[in-house]
This record gives sequence, structure tokens and C-alpha cells, in this order.
Amino acid sequence: MAIDWLELQRTARREFDTRLAHITDWSAPTPDTEWTVADLVRHVVDEQRWVAPILEGRTLADAEATLEPIRDDLAAEWHRYAEEATAAWASTPLDAPVHLSYGTVPCLHYLEQQVGDITVHTWDLARAVGGGDHLHPRLVEAVWADLQPQRDMLASSGLFGPPVPIPDDAPVQDRLIALTGRDPRAEPSA
Repeated sequence: MAIDWLELQRTARREFDTRLAHITDWSAPTPDTEWTVADLVRHVVDEQRWVAPILEGRTLADAEATLEPIRDDLAAEWHRYAEEATAAWASTPLDAPVHLSYGTVPCLHYLEQQVGDITVHTWDLARAVGGGDHLHPRLVEAVWADLQPQRDMLASSGLFGPPVPIPDDAPVQDRLIALTGRDPRAEPSA
């Protein structure tokens, strides 16, 4: 069965929206031990803010020149940039070349990365704010299928902590979260 990454982007966005609505303490800790809730949301907003200019075919330097600073109302900024990103994904051919920090890749590759980023950080946010950390099963399965073969690259990238050991028969979501250096068995912050 083919994966509809455009639909999954919208699903990931809805999942993040749901957890964002539960924020009461922007300074609360998250499973990303160096980030507060505000830091986490700012990161996700920042990632979304790059999508439209990158999908327009701009280089990173050209895209950066178009970016406005992120304003203080992080929830409003999320909604603004997530909407722009969704529109940009929908209007860009998945085989179009996009320029990323490590080279030029098909748009689909960038879309998969962005869906994975939102998915994992939705879990982080859910754990921090008590917004329910069970994610949409199709979303989890697709991100797992994309990231699991990249296990060695992810571990050496520095983007995530080392994978957390977990049984092979653990639920897919737990294996995904553990792959990204988080312990799904740890007690939530909230």
C-alpha cells in the first residue's frame, strides 16, 4: 500500500494542533531534555517557516533572506506557518527538486522528513503537557517505516540521542520513539 505523505502531513499537523491546545505552562520541561515547551514549539514553527520558500525552489541562503522573525505568540505562529506549509506541499510536485543543507533532493524526501519531525515532536509535546501521547496509527507506521531503515544514520547524525533499547515486539509507536532517543516508558512530565 502506497503511503500518502500529503495526507500524513495534514494528519501530523492536526495531531500537533491538538497538543498545542493543551499548553498551560510554556516553561514546562519536555522529553527533549534541553528544551522547554516554548523551545520545542519554536523549533517546530521554525521548521514550518522554511517549507514554503524551500518548495518555491530557493536555496537555503535565498530562503533565509525571505524569513520573518518568529513572533512571541508561538501558537499563532504555528497556525500561520503550518497553514503556509500545508498549502506549499499541496501545490508542489513530489518529484520537484528542493535544496536542503546536505544537497538537492526530491520534494517527497523533504516531506517525509518534515512529517517525521512533527510526529516525534508531537509526542514530545504531548508528554510535556498531558495532551495524550497516543498518535495516529497510520502516521506512526509511515514514519517508522521511513526512519527505521535509517537507524545508523540517525544515531550518528547528532539530531537525536542514541536509540533507547526496547523489545522488538514493543508497539510500533514505542519503537519509533525509542529510535529517536526517547524512552517511551518514562513517566510523562505533566
